[in-house]
Amino acid sequence: MIEEMVKIIPYAPEWDAAIDALIDEVMGPGRYARTAERLREGNRAIADYGFVVIDDQKNIQGTISFWPIQIGATPSLLLGPLAIHPAFRGQGAGLNLITYARDHILSRDPSQNPLQNLLPILLVGDEPYYGRVGFSVAPRAIQLPGPVNPDRVLIWLPEGAAMPTGEVRAHPRAAL
Repeated sequence: MIEEMVKIIPYAPEWDAAIDALIDEVMGPGRYARTAERLREGNRAIADYGFVVIDDQKNIQGTISFWPIQIGATPSLLLGPLAIHPAFRGQGAGLNLITYARDHILSRDPSQNPLQNLLPILLVGDEPYYGRVGFSVAPRAIQLPGPVNPDRVLIWLPEGAAMPTGEVRAHPRAAL
């Protein structure tokens, strides 16, 4: 079983080269042309919300990151990239990593990190996959900075939260 073969640990900068290599292997060089990448340019991932999946040899087999964005006036998070090594695909590693990271974010003490409450979570991906962990197609009133299939713009909202609307951009605190 996948849980016996891998371990989820917090992101650390020493993993950067291995993370970049995994993302390049999984997504290819075309990832830099994608609309979601426009939201990462000039932005910084929230290190405390990043995780990697390592195997028993301490090789990275998966990664997830979150970026501070704003949807209209609503502080939010951009999920991604999420990358799982092909050898571990189809075994639940990606969905487990999303759930683990989201649970970690929600359990944080907001007084310790002002970015804590940056919810909802937005991503560009396939609804049949991400829908299994609560994501659904975002309303057309959420506008990303570039061409994207609107059926692939997905959002997760905490219980009771209002649906945000407006243009999506890097959060103003991202440059701090």
